[in-house]
Amino acid sequence: MAEGARQRAERRGRTAETRAALWLRLKGYRILETRLRTPVGEIDLIASKGKVVAFIEVKARAKRDAALGAVTVANWQRIARAADVWMARRPRYAEHGWRYDLIALQPGRLPVHVRDAWRPGMA
Repeated sequence: MAEGARQRAERRGRTAETRAALWLRLKGYRILETRLRTPVGEIDLIASKGKVVAFIEVKARAKRDAALGAVTVANWQRIARAADVWMARRPRYAEHGWRYDLIALQPGRLPVHVRDAWRPGMA
């Protein structure tokens, strides 16, 4: 990917994550982290609501179905490893439940928030 294309893709990703975080805030979530990078994987957004921590992957595509289908099992497994690292470093969340969500963004449409989009062991 050429440098200019990489920068545009990075900018689109940041914009999508900002939109997703705003959507979550409007739904009553508290954003705990954005763009978390660990040695084992990265997580777009980490948010909490009540006693649940959500590890959220954000996908923006021209079509909603493309965004909803853009996360592979391997992607989820990397996110899960990063979530394990994050939770291990934050004992104050030990009593919280946690899940993996997906937010799909499509131009001109409201975001789609899929709660509990994946669980370890799912194919």
